[in-house]
Amino acid sequence: MNFAALDVGILWPAFAAGLLVTLTHVPLGIQVLKRGIVFIDLAIAQIAGFGVVFADFAGFEPQGWAVQGFALAAALAGALLLTWTDKHWPDIQEAVIGVSFVLAASGALLLVASNPHGTEHLRDLLVGQILWVSPAKLGLVALAYAVLMGVWFLRGRGAGDDGGRIAFYLLFASAVTISVQLVGLYLVFTTLIVPAIATRRVVRHRVIAGYILSGAGYALGLLISTLTDWPSGPAIVWVLTVLAVLFALAIARPRIPSVS
Repeated sequence: MNFAALDVGILWPAFAAGLLVTLTHVPLGIQVLKRGIVFIDLAIAQIAGFGVVFADFAGFEPQGWAVQGFALAAALAGALLLTWTDKHWPDIQEAVIGVSFVLAASGALLLVASNPHGTEHLRDLLVGQILWVSPAKLGLVALAYAVLMGVWFLRGRGAGDDGGRIAFYLLFASAVTISVQLVGLYLVFTTLIVPAIATRRVVRHRVIAGYILSGAGYALGLLISTLTDWPSGPAIVWVLTVLAVLFALAIARPRIPSVS
């Protein structure tokens, strides 16, 4: 254990980033699970990642606004496509999502094939660099999340018409695009899906339970990764998943056999 590595100046921005992702993605993840499109976040996140790689391939600065624009444009285009397929081909929507993910991932690999730093770039998109989140970036991310979630709650979370479907996909794509570049694809997927699964039997205050579970996962995962020098992203994924399993087991009601 390396207790000397505990640096509050590094840990608090990382934890704040995790809380921001938690606040937005836990309620979105519950909606994703309810709609039965669990892997949509992987597909849209990978499409956004393709946009980032394409911008890098085109010669734009890695941290510039052009990259953000390419990522968002790609994610929104993917979201609109999945909106159309959800309406016209609902029976094969999961298959379409899977194909979209594979195409975006393969396209990104083709674009970085000739880039000596391409593998590192893709790894950062997948695993993320949560420990190196700058405090200055957190304010912009918080503002963007606040706008997106404000529109989402005002528009109506459960709207089932075409307008509601389109609003969900577009807001979801925008949130995922921001989050992937903040914490990486693996943490985005975990924050969306794992708390939603663990709290599926919670009747009251489900979102709050998801918040507590996800926040604890980020806090403990960051602590363990710092003490052990493990990569923070994968450590948080494992810690949050283990906590979710323990939580689900703790609230599970034992089945009482019926008397015949």
